[in-house]
Amino acid sequence: MISRMTVILLLGLCPLIQACVMPRPEAPPIHTYQLTLEAWSGEQSAVRSGTGPVLLVAQPQADPGFDTPRMAFLRRRYELEYYALSQWADTPARMLMPLLVEALNRETRWRAVVAMPASIKADYRLETYSLVLQQEFHRQPSRARVAARMQLVDLNNQRIVGTRTFEAVEDAATDDAYGGVVAANHAVARWLEQIRAWTVACTTNGRDCGPS
Repeated sequence: MISRMTVILLLGLCPLIQACVMPRPEAPPIHTYQLTLEAWSGEQSAVRSGTGPVLLVAQPQADPGFDTPRMAFLRRRYELEYYALSQWADTPARMLMPLLVEALNRETRWRAVVAMPASIKADYRLETYSLVLQQEFHRQPSRARVAARMQLVDLNNQRIVGTRTFEAVEDAATDDAYGGVVAANHAVARWLEQIRAWTVACTTNGRDCGPS
């Protein structure tokens, strides 16, 4: 005959046994996205002649709140939020570094474009500050925005050739994380083209290098 104490112990163990045998619900998957040059519309320049200046590209520096792989969005101005189940493959600054180098290398003005740190003797250095990459929902449709302050330094003469803020905005086809990713890739492609043209203008005729 089962004692009262045994019954009480068995009843107490039931929730523990159920927790062991019942499958736990799976956590929702995290979606990871990249920035690439697939949206680049410009053509590759002709083969470079082997002469010309060498350009160093410094690691971009992000604004506070953007030095993270988390994907930032705004539903109202000045308030950053982040997607819970979507993220970048790396921080925007680290993803944009090789894209900057590749985009600038497509221009024959440069004998070489090299990411820092590098031991090669260079003529110019391109610096990027206050980098922002975000999706904005305070207007419809939502849009992706990339912006940064660029500075071009003449290393031979130890002087700043020019500084300018560059920004590109692209409407999203869908108001979700993936729509923001596609729009961000298109915005980044246009942003890189602006920077490519500016660096060439600054180092060939010295015009259009000031702030904007």
